[in-house]
Amino acid sequence: MDDTDDNSNIGDELSDSDVEVNDILNFHTEKGAIKDPQSVTFNITGEDHTLGNALRYMIIQNPEVEYCGYSIPHPSEDKLNIRIQTTENTTAVDALRKGLEDLKALCAKVTEIFYKANKDFDEINNLS
Repeated sequence: MDDTDDNSNIGDELSDSDVEVNDILNFHTEKGAIKDPQSVTFNITGEDHTLGNALRYMIIQNPEVEYCGYSIPHPSEDKLNIRIQTTENTTAVDALRKGLEDLKALCAKVTEIFYKANKDFDEINNLS
């Protein structure tokens, strides 16, 4: 059995509009792990605490999420596990999707504010 049989690509659970996200972040779940759509652990390779903590924070803001936590199994591993448990009104995949969308919107707003402040600083100090 090859390694691809051991993991299920989360892209199968995400819609076509989420393909971009799945291309950027390498999501997987253990084979057969999505028995309960309200309680799923997602494996993300190539990420660390930077994304883990920010994404956990955004996901837990959703009132439909009962629990969200993440772990880095070992410091030498390039792997992030994020566990999401939701109410019956939504699924863990939907909560993950919303968390990613909310985090993306927050980052866009921070970027917008930063560039405006930088421009204002340059104008005030005649640096433009």
